[in-house]
Formats: sequence, structure tokens, C-alpha cells
Amino acid sequence: MILDSKSPIGPLAEKWTKHKFNSKLVNPANKRKYEVIVVGTGLAGASAAASLAELGYKVKAFCFQDSPRRAHSIAAQGGINAAKNYQNDGDSVYRLFYDTIKGGDYRSRESNVYRLAEVSVNIIDQCVAQGVPFAREYGGLLANRSFGGAQVSRTFYARGQTGQQLLLGAYSALSRQVANGKVKLYPRTEMMDVVTIDGHARGIVTRNLITGAIETHAAHAVLLCTGGYGNVFFLSTNAMGSNVTAAWRAHKKGAYFANPCYTQIHPTCIPVSGDHQSKLTLMSESLRNDGRVWVPKTVELAQKLRKGEIKPRDIKDEDRDYYLERKYPSFGNLVPRDVASRNAKDVCDEGRGVNETGQAVFLDFRDAINRDSEDAIRARYGNLFDMYQQITGENPYQTPMKIYPAVHYTMGGLWVDYNLSTTVPGLYSLGEANFSDHGANRLGASALMQGLADGYFVVPYTIGDYLAQIGPAPIDASHPEFAKAEKGVKDAIQKLLSINGTKTVDHFHKALGHIMWEYCGMARNAEGLTKAKGMIQELRKEFWEDVKVLGANEELNQTLEKASRVADFLELGELMVDDALNRSESCGGHFRLESQTPDGEALRDDENFAYAAAWEFMAENAPETLHKEPLVFENVKLTQRSYK
Repeated sequence: MILDSKSPIGPLAEKWTKHKFNSKLVNPANKRKYEVIVVGTGLAGASAAASLAELGYKVKAFCFQDSPRRAHSIAAQGGINAAKNYQNDGDSVYRLFYDTIKGGDYRSRESNVYRLAEVSVNIIDQCVAQGVPFAREYGGLLANRSFGGAQVSRTFYARGQTGQQLLLGAYSALSRQVANGKVKLYPRTEMMDVVTIDGHARGIVTRNLITGAIETHAAHAVLLCTGGYGNVFFLSTNAMGSNVTAAWRAHKKGAYFANPCYTQIHPTCIPVSGDHQSKLTLMSESLRNDGRVWVPKTVELAQKLRKGEIKPRDIKDEDRDYYLERKYPSFGNLVPRDVASRNAKDVCDEGRGVNETGQAVFLDFRDAINRDSEDAIRARYGNLFDMYQQITGENPYQTPMKIYPAVHYTMGGLWVDYNLSTTVPGLYSLGEANFSDHGANRLGASALMQGLADGYFVVPYTIGDYLAQIGPAPIDASHPEFAKAEKGVKDAIQKLLSINGTKTVDHFHKALGHIMWEYCGMARNAEGLTKAKGMIQELRKEFWEDVKVLGANEELNQTLEKASRVADFLELGELMVDDALNRSESCGGHFRLESQTPDGEALRDDENFAYAAAWEFMAENAPETLHKEPLVFENVKLTQRSYK
């Protein structure tokens, strides 16, 4: 298959406008004849379901939580980008486009990224109209702050709860359509497979997480809005329920999986405290606006800190290494996440880490408090400081926060074209579940922007073009493919339940996470990746021989849920390693030790790797086939990324 991005021709700033005009429309009277399934009800899913129902389509929305309000989008803290230029500091749609392309290390599609920047301005108006309580300046205008990878202030925020407030806005729009009878909501229901007929997506198979009932649902189109796969690492900032199952099952039905090795490591997380942890806690990147990142200049001072012989405040300024400010004077502490993360790892690897394990750096607000007052800092970040103190027992107003990088977001996902369609016609992917907008590294505050852009402003246009072409004939849920897919799901569940091994699901998940973090984490090399591939294959074999899944299907069975998801993570982990091995360049969050500049920065190979890697599933236990979508840059110049 030749990957056709379907990017419109013509000037960059006119592509989306022309594309909307050239797309086929479904007239209002016919929209009610079409049914659309939306899987996932976070920002992308809730906004898409609400928007499509508002247009007149019949929508079924599925979430495995008890309420869409519990989607992981709620955890986003610091803000959402938009090119409003309220600060009059030189921002524009083109600058947001450029910052996003550059931040992704020139590994994303120009047309998609420009559209994202273009519609960003509408997202803020939409959310304000919904009542989202964005922070405001003294005069009542919406406030902005800066985030890493940009030299302007374009991030709108609601204290440290931006994701929660945006999700409540989308949820209110969704609830309105549920009340109107336009959306049927299926909570506590997990998608287990996609049903395809003649190569087109025509429905899904689900499992009721309370009763275990396996059901099929038919529709004219299916939208996957199921988030990222960071939990393949076990320890991450994701909710424990976050998983790859929906996207992975779609992949095995023909949807190509793109750039799986692109994992974002967030630099501002509370460090690991022990083996007892099941997840990690994110501290908003917005803290880097006022917090200064540092470690002691010498290993000896760091050792004294770790032993408790001295306190952070005992270290004089001349003995502190504000390494981001030293190495990147133009951006300082607001370098992009991949740069900040790798530098934190480097200083800790040198032995200058500041906590008991040596895996932490300081984020210090002393100077900001002295400059602006504690009350001012409390007004900006109070709830984040409170959260940190509750978790660590330390008062960040009096002693510096300790932070360390952790797995956060995944830029890879299902390959989609300009219409957000996967390689399976009728199957769309939105938000973090697709690969499209962030390249090899996501800039902070852009995840919320992409999820809402896809749901509110992109897919409502592009799906109409597809539906108009296939026509509104009812979908036959009695087609043999539905029964076949349902049987496949039941057989897979029974296989897991029948193993009756000796080791828990968490044992295998933790083992996989350790392999992925050790060999496919912040830095990779060919030797380690080759070793990891063999280790994952052995772990997969052991999983299917010795995992213990208690209980039965016909009940609430969280062990069974986890086992099914970990089985998919084991397969995905191997593909991530294959993708990382294949891409023998460094770019953004994918850092190959063999490919770096003399001063340790990521060194791209544009001649050989300026493409999106899209993998095609062939058969169980068979190598996947790599397809390449060339990335053509007509509006930006490919340069070595520099934040100095």
C-alpha cells in the first residue's frame, strides 16, 4: 500500500479552507441516518461525540471508566496553547506552526501541524463559551504563560487544573447530547476488537466490565480516541487504566501503527521512591517559568546532600550548576521536554543527583519568591505546591522541589492521513491515539490543543466526506464478520483464563516496563535494543505459559482486564524496539547514542530518515512490514535544532 497523506495542494495557509470546501457534505436531513461509534471520552472523544451529535449524527460513545469525567485528560495541568497573541509578544499562527515543527525535530507533517495552529484560536473561544474558567489578568482579559520550546506566552490555563476544566467543558457538551437522545453513552465498557467488512470498519466488539458480557455494535464509521500507550513502561504519569488495546486491536485489523518508538519523557515529575509504586506523578511544566533547575557543581557536594550532611540552602550560588541556563541561554529552563530530560539524566549519571537514589535534580523557587513574594507564587502554583507537599512531605516554599524525568506522552500511534483516517476506511483516530501532529517530541500544552482540535474542528468536517461517499444504507449487524470477531474475543479471553500459571499479571507488566525503560527509554543503542527484543520475546512466551488470571469472565474481573491489556503491551513493546532499531538517527524524544553532536545533542539524519515509519501487521509472531511516508518540507528549512 502506498501511504497517501491526502494533504491538499496549494499554499499552506489555504490548505484547510480549500479542503473543507472540496469535501463532500451530508445534508442535515440525511445525517440522522448515519451512526458513528466513538471509543474513548476524553478531550478528543467527548468533543468529537458532542460535535457529531450536534450536527445530527446518531452517536454511540464508549468509555471504560464509570464516567467520561474520569478520562485521563483530567490529569493535564499546565495549559493549552493557542496563537492568540494576547501578549502582543510576536506570536502568530505561523510561529506556533514553526515552534511545533521544530519542537518535533522536523518529523511531522507540515499540513497537519499548520491546521492545528490555525484552529487553535477557535478552541479558546469555544471553551470560554462553555464556561471554562481560564485564568484572567487584572483587567479581565485571558491570561497567558510560557511553556518550554517557545519564546512567547501563548499558553492559556486554569491554575494547575487545565485538563480537568477543559474536560468538564467537553463533558457538559456531551451530556447535553446524551440528554437530547443524540448520544448513547456506554460507561464501564471496553472495546476489544474492530469489525471490518470488505476492508471497511463497520463496528466494534466490546466487553461489559461489570458483567463480562461480550457484545457487538454496528456503525457507519468508528472513531478511536483512546489515548496513548505510555503504560507499556509500567511506571509512567498515565492513569493506571491507560492502555493500547483499542489501537492495537485496530492495528491487527489493518490500521498501520506509526512511529511507535517516539516516547516523550517529561522532565518535571516527582522521582521514583520505591518498588511499591504503580505510577508516577507529574508536576506541571508551567513550574519551569519561575523555578530554576540546578544540581551541585561537584559530586562531593551531591554526596553530602544525599547523606543528609547538608541542606540545599547550605549550598552557595557559586557552588550550584544551573545547567539549563548555562547550556541554553536563549531558552534557559524553558527548553523543550526532551532536551530538559536528557540533561537531567546526564547530570545524575555524573553523580550529581540530589536525592537518596541520585536520580533527581532541584526545581528551586527561592529566587522567584524573593523577587515576587511568596503570595504571588502561591497564587500562580498553590495547588501544585500543595500536591507536591502531600506526596513528598516537603514544603516547596522552603526547600527546592526534587524532580526527575518520567514517561509521559507517546507521539507515535495509529497512522492517519489529513482527514484523520487510518489505513482502514471508516476507521478514524483522534488525539494521542494517532501519530499526526507532534513529530518526535511534543511541546508542552499541545496535547490538549490537538485533542480538542481533532474533536471539535477537524473530524466533524472530514468524516462527512467519507459518509457521503458510502451512503446511509443501514449497517447489517447480523453480518458473519460480527459473529467472527465476537468469537475471536471470547476465545482470547478463555485462553487467558485457562493458563492458570503461577505469576501475576503485574509481575509481567513490571518486567516489561523495566526492559523498556532500561533499553528503550531516554537513550537507546543498537546493542541494548537488540538485547531488549530477545528479552521481550522470552517474556511474552513466559506470559502465555505461566500467567495466573483468577476468576471468570462473567463478572467484574480487573485481573482479566489487566491481563488482556498487558498481552497487547508485550506485542507493542517489541514493535517499539523494532522501530527504535530501524531509526538509527536521533530526533526529539528518540535518542540513539550512536547519533549525537559533539556537545551531546540529538543528531538527525534527514537524508535517510525524513519519513514517518508506518508498520503493517502481517500475522501472529511474524515480523511487521515497514512502510514509509516521506515528509516533505516546503515552508520550513531543516536545520540542526538549537535552543542556545
